[in-house]
Amino acid sequence: MRKLLLIAACALLFTQAQSQSIPFPQPSPTTTISQNFATAKIELSYSRPSAKGRKVFGNVVPFGKVWRTGANGATTIQFHEDVKVNGTEVKAGKYGLLSIPGENEWVVIISKDLDVTSPDAYKQENDVVRVNVKAGATKDYTETFTIEMNNMRLNECRLNIKWEQTIVSLDITADYDAKISKQIETVMAKDTRPYFGAANYYYDNHKDLNQALTWVNKAIEANPKAYWVWLLKAKIQKDMKNYAGAIESSTKSMELAKADGDDAYIKNNENLQADIKAMPDYVAPKAKKK
Repeated sequence: MRKLLLIAACALLFTQAQSQSIPFPQPSPTTTISQNFATAKIELSYSRPSAKGRKVFGNVVPFGKVWRTGANGATTIQFHEDVKVNGTEVKAGKYGLLSIPGENEWVVIISKDLDVTSPDAYKQENDVVRVNVKAGATKDYTETFTIEMNNMRLNECRLNIKWEQTIVSLDITADYDAKISKQIETVMAKDTRPYFGAANYYYDNHKDLNQALTWVNKAIEANPKAYWVWLLKAKIQKDMKNYAGAIESSTKSMELAKADGDDAYIKNNENLQADIKAMPDYVAPKAKKK
């Protein structure tokens, strides 16, 4: 009997040791997303269950109850700079991402709590953001639960929560202009100046185009064969309604791009010149007499 018990114990220990060394796949695999946004980034960590033929919302995930917005552990979101979520200010930091699904509308919550995995653990007093969001329908079926960041812009993006044919979205914005403008002023006062970057920022954000033109000319002086800088100059001139100058700068950019074999920039210049010539106030230059 002792021998049998010893054999059984050894078999159990062997089985446990084997199970600890085998990397069994997770039924709801954990994923981490790191998305550059504005002047910093947004990070998400969550687990991704699959529907597997089940009716999810209203069944696996009940309506009207706090949901961890994923599986396994708590879902978290980290902002590396101050942002606004659906208009509500959120300071840089790490938060829990929770939700209360409904048939037509969800409550989406960003909480100070990082470990809420059940309705009983939720405390509304720790909400940072609590917004009602319409539940939309998607054309395509999402088998595996997905949180994604899409519609990326310089200062805004959209966070989508998708499963089955349901989608809910949050709008995230960042007001970084004052910070960037101050940094540009400080850096441009020094000897080593990022003329191209500063000019590009002013152009993209519809700031002082005269200043942008001054800086882009300085960038050209430093690197006269940089066709991407000539293209930026042409764009600035176009917005200043100096169409003749814009076409001249674009033509220079195209020549340099052809010499470097950069088809993308050749096409960009062709498109820009077509846009210029389509402007209502564009006047074609008179042909020179022979």
